[in-house]
Amino acid sequence: MVSGFGIHIRVDQLRYPPAAPVLADLDLPLAAGQWTCLLGRSGCGKTSILRHLAGLLDNAEWQGALRTHPTHRLAGNIAYMAQQDLLLPWLSVLDNVCLTQRLQGQPLHQAIREQAMHLLEQVGLADKATSCPHALSGGMRQRVALARTLMQDRPVVLMDEPFSALDAVTRHKLQGLAFALLQGKTVLLVTHDPQEAVRLGHHIFIMEGRPATARPLLDLTGTPPREINAASAQAQRHILERLGGDHA
Repeated sequence: MVSGFGIHIRVDQLRYPPAAPVLADLDLPLAAGQWTCLLGRSGCGKTSILRHLAGLLDNAEWQGALRTHPTHRLAGNIAYMAQQDLLLPWLSVLDNVCLTQRLQGQPLHQAIREQAMHLLEQVGLADKATSCPHALSGGMRQRVALARTLMQDRPVVLMDEPFSALDAVTRHKLQGLAFALLQGKTVLLVTHDPQEAVRLGHHIFIMEGRPATARPLLDLTGTPPREINAASAQAQRHILERLGGDHA
């Protein structure tokens, strides 16, 4: 397993001309090998941060810095898991898991296929390896997307609300599975769900203000994945109050 590494994101200003700045005066540390959860109102710039880290941000003016350890480079070390599973309908489940290797022109030799099958076993879908995506449920498709993310074996994993379209029971199961399988990775999870953030986050930041900045939730107790209990319910209530104030 490739270990995660820490990143410090500094945004002096981000804007999409000619609009006003979306982000300003933002400091967001991502602790190595841990989950950082980011919440905020729609349109406050959460996904823009992910896209900038992934090198996918277009038509934006960004002033700031991304800092890592001098021996670490972001390029080639980031995996991205989106809200949509983005499975290619004409490929089998196994070939979708191997999509990155296919796009890089790598031959899908036996070792790669065995690695992909091992990941499908971990997400409980080994028996669906030859199926097409249209034969899978929404939860199954996201498990394939998770396996594809793991197949990349990158130290930094960006997750943009990957479980938000699932029912509550499936979402809970997928959260636990992802947390277990991404041990040692540096994960940035964008979510609208306070319960998800409290359950999974070693660190939680709430984006507030206009333009938005990121402020930490400082009263977290215990280590993730956290149980749903009185303490986690209180943390969720605090997040909702802060988010509600920013929607006013």
